[in-house]
Amino acid sequence: MKIISLVPSITETLFDFGLNETEITGRTKFCIHPENSVRNVEIIGGTKNLNIEKIKSLKPDLIIANKEENVKEQIKELDKNFKVLVTNISTLEDNYYLLKNLGNLLNRQEIAQKFNMKIYEVFHGFSDSQKKKCAYLIWKNPYMTVGSDTFIHDVLDKIGFENVFKNRKRYPEISVEEMKPADYIFLSSEPFPFQQKHIDELQKKLPDSKIILVDGEAFSWYGTHLAKCENYFKTLAANCK
Repeated sequence: MKIISLVPSITETLFDFGLNETEITGRTKFCIHPENSVRNVEIIGGTKNLNIEKIKSLKPDLIIANKEENVKEQIKELDKNFKVLVTNISTLEDNYYLLKNLGNLLNRQEIAQKFNMKIYEVFHGFSDSQKKKCAYLIWKNPYMTVGSDTFIHDVLDKIGFENVFKNRKRYPEISVEEMKPADYIFLSSEPFPFQQKHIDELQKKLPDSKIILVDGEAFSWYGTHLAKCENYFKTLAANCK
């Protein structure tokens, strides 16, 4: 089966499931893991600007997309000629079924179950009591955060943080004033590449909050990536007491 993945975290998942470069025949320029393997896979554009003609020329048996990461019109165009699996992942439970379904589809049921068990272990043991209030920023100018219907929100919740914007949806724009209730403000490494200078800038305006740069992949890359984040999440939680 020849597969084109339009989602970075799913590309990583396919390789983790044991597929190789002859089976994964196309990927986006943002599909960067695992580095040594993806370099041998044809790039078919970005997640939002696919090269439709190039995809057609590769004649895939299956294209895997995502409702949020890819453009609806482009997916509909591909769906006219190819089998397209559109994923929609908002919770860890969704992720469980994603891996299970991919395992069934690719005849990798055993490895899918192993990853699901590992991810369960990653999130087991975090305290539900006295959740620490946080705001998770994904963009600057304007500042944007995550609402309760996002995958990032669910990951935050599972590792012991209360999203102060849990009453909002999707990715709302927010002001610095609205961040003040947060004990911790997380500046994600993606999609906006926050750096130390952005911490310094915000810290002057929010002296009572602890501002931390966080790994955006750990919070937003669903699929198998979560199985590799146990130490990261435990360290972060321990540093936020």
